[in-house]
Amino acid sequence: MAAQPGAPDSCLRDLEEALGMGLSADGDAGDAVAAEGAYYLEQVTITEASEDDYEYEEIPDDNFSIPEGEEDLAKAIQIVQEQATDTQILEQKTILPSRHAVPEVIEDFLCNFLIKMGMTRTLDCFQSEWYELIQKGVTELRTAGSVPDVYTQIMLLDNENRNLKKDLKHIKQAADKAREDLLKTQKERDFHRMHHKRIVQEKNKLINDLKGLKLHYASYEPTIRVLHEKHHALLKEKMLTSLERDRAIGQISGLQATLKNINMGNNFHIPEIKVGHSCEKENMPEGPTQKGLHKAREQNKGKTKMKDDAKDSEFPINIQQNPNLNLCTENLPPAKFDYKLINIFRLHELPVSCIVMHPCKDVLVSCGEDRLWKVLDLPKGNVLLTGFGHTDWLSDCSFHPSGNKLATSSGDTTVKLWDFFKGDCLLTFEGHSHAVWSCTWHTCGNFVASASLDTTSKVWDVNSERCRYTLYGHTDSVNSIEFFPFSNTLLTGSADKTLSIWDARTGRCEHSLYGHMHSINDATFTPTGHMIASCDACGVIKLWDFRKLLPIVSIDVGPSPGNEVNFDSSGRILAQASGNGVIHLLDLKSGQIHKLMGHESEAHTVVFSHDGQSLFSGASDGTIRMWS
Repeated sequence: MAAQPGAPDSCLRDLEEALGMGLSADGDAGDAVAAEGAYYLEQVTITEASEDDYEYEEIPDDNFSIPEGEEDLAKAIQIVQEQATDTQILEQKTILPSRHAVPEVIEDFLCNFLIKMGMTRTLDCFQSEWYELIQKGVTELRTAGSVPDVYTQIMLLDNENRNLKKDLKHIKQAADKAREDLLKTQKERDFHRMHHKRIVQEKNKLINDLKGLKLHYASYEPTIRVLHEKHHALLKEKMLTSLERDRAIGQISGLQATLKNINMGNNFHIPEIKVGHSCEKENMPEGPTQKGLHKAREQNKGKTKMKDDAKDSEFPINIQQNPNLNLCTENLPPAKFDYKLINIFRLHELPVSCIVMHPCKDVLVSCGEDRLWKVLDLPKGNVLLTGFGHTDWLSDCSFHPSGNKLATSSGDTTVKLWDFFKGDCLLTFEGHSHAVWSCTWHTCGNFVASASLDTTSKVWDVNSERCRYTLYGHTDSVNSIEFFPFSNTLLTGSADKTLSIWDARTGRCEHSLYGHMHSINDATFTPTGHMIASCDACGVIKLWDFRKLLPIVSIDVGPSPGNEVNFDSSGRILAQASGNGVIHLLDLKSGQIHKLMGHESEAHTVVFSHDGQSLFSGASDGTIRMWS
């Protein structure tokens, strides 16, 4: 079948169109093809005889085989070698064309340029007018041509150059900043070197001064030893002189009595006074010094005999029922949380350590680290009474159930009992080896319990004036102690992170509660006694079921330490004095926490009034704040 005229031209045109090349009447397409490179065809199948003079190269078949009947080894090796040679020749002559990148069309180039420059209105006008012309047939897409690769490459290089300039600018800025940091670091290094040298010089100077002082002190040691010996010798001479004086006074009084009897005409035998054995002093007259010593000894013997004769108090067996158990919660007013600061009482020169309310009256007692305790009349805050007698800071205080006496604990390792009617100290309990942190009264009023830094607690008998039991079991400081309402049970909180329940009648630990991760600063019972609240050095509050001896809930209001916790009279609100000066109020029903902000320093103690309408808190600045 003969080929139709013009078929090669139409085939070539279709091939060029498939390759993205347009032909024009003036031959621009041919020039573009010559400029951009030739396209190669790997294989063409000609079905009919063609009139073109193009010579096609035959590609040998790789799948060769040895003809049957010619299975000679030499011929097979020769064929393989010829095949390998042909393959090498083809690999050397064959040039694989790279994939041609289709150039960008002019209209797309213009649109991209306008988008890049942000000329949106010009782009809209261009697109609308361009597509109108295409629809009307005035212009054709083929005649527009393509953008040469040179322009595209220039734009790409321009963008790359612009990006490189930006990177260079950022690198220069980073280099300048690094240079400044380096200079600053070098200056700091030089300063610290000089400072270190100065410190070393001062240290060497102090070491030399210390050595000189040691030598100076060593030179004084013999002198101090001689002075001590002289001091003891003088004390002995003083004692001997006082004894000789007493003897002389006794001789004079005896001579005066003898002369008086002689003058009266009575015969009286003059006593012989011998200086020698002390056992002969019993028949000698006593001087005023000896009489005073004799009287003091007799008084001390009388007091000791009275103490020995006093009987120990008995722990109550049939204790009255806790009146708070019969408290009807339905008739109680709603819990109050909107306290506002209404007054500030400046009572102590040093931090306030404890505040307690009188069990019956609107009277408040505060203890401070200035060794004083003060009685205030509420709500005016007038000081009714000031007590002093401790030789170190006061840590805690507790009212007698009747309200007539007060117990105070101090850093001087003692517990003192005070009588408000006499205005004086009644008793002083001594027995702890370190500071006493807390004290509490038994409901019967015959016993006082104390907790100390020496890891022990003690139960004191007020009537016999002695320690009945010492409670051993904690491995660190015992920071708080409290009697269970109307019972013989004691609760202690310790820095060993445990709470302990004790039987005050036997001094034995009945149970220990574990759960705190830090030192326990305070622990207390609810008025009804069914729940325990405790706080630790990281501000964690824990509530415990006293009947089941199990934890109920743990609330973290830290990280500031919780110094003290107290319930209101209804047992529905728990207040905590925090180390950051905030008073936290916990609603036990809803679990919400309310904050009272007003202290300028650390809050040490907090207590509610009897009706719950007021709240008092003491701080480290020596003030007590009244909230209502």
